[in-house]
Amino acid sequence: MEEITRELARSFLPPRDPDGHKGTFGKVCVYGGDLGYTGAPVYAGEAAVRTGSGLVFVGVPEEVYPIVAGRCASAMAYPIPEGYADHLRRMTACDAVLIGPGLGRCWWAEERAVALLRDLECPVVLDADGINAAAAHIDVLEGRRSPTVVTPHEAEFRRLGGDLSPGREAAAEAFARKHGCVLVLKGPRTVVAAPDGRLLVNTTGNCGMAKGGSGDVLAGMILSLIGQRAAPLEAAACAVWIHGRAGDLCARELTEYAMTPIDMVERLPAVFKELV
Repeated sequence: MEEITRELARSFLPPRDPDGHKGTFGKVCVYGGDLGYTGAPVYAGEAAVRTGSGLVFVGVPEEVYPIVAGRCASAMAYPIPEGYADHLRRMTACDAVLIGPGLGRCWWAEERAVALLRDLECPVVLDADGINAAAAHIDVLEGRRSPTVVTPHEAEFRRLGGDLSPGREAAAEAFARKHGCVLVLKGPRTVVAAPDGRLLVNTTGNCGMAKGGSGDVLAGMILSLIGQRAAPLEAAACAVWIHGRAGDLCARELTEYAMTPIDMVERLPAVFKELV
């Protein structure tokens, strides 16, 4: 087991090409959103932009598209096509896809999430309701040819069939090995586990981050780094450290009571200045 330190996070950060353009730094997509859950895809999309992505799309159902589009300052929202083939085609053009923030639990959203997880050939980050959708179809994880990063908190981990009785580190390692994914088991000292047995434990973060939307920010950051060609384990570990460090800056400036997920997004530039 290895601790994720500032130095390790710095080594995992993908380099920036001084002659690069938008396409150089990754085209990524967030799939989520539902009535009552319009903040989650916005947080994820804006976090992906702040983490360095060249192009960030946020696909949401048509009924919430005007709300989400009005809140996206830098990410580009669009209404999800009705036809699955059109939806898949649009996401296939991306370097990485995030499934789940604010997706909701209706049957068609879960069905489409599982289909995308099965059919997409690019790396996928699975978060929130994307995890809930996959819980009944866990075999889809093992069948994927491209990398998958799964980001559950402990309750979601149990829904996926994870067993926490051996302890968080051993449980994360066993799950990642069994299902061939990178697992980010969120919580105090977040654990990042790889299919090859490598295990990393985070050293940043605080209880002020325990608020709805914080996980969406983290998922968007992991998505962004994968889209910039970071290896999935390194992207996850780097994002976890940066996310926690942003939370620590928020707690120091705003208190653990008053800080919000969007405050963490706004502190990302300060954290990146510490790393580059």
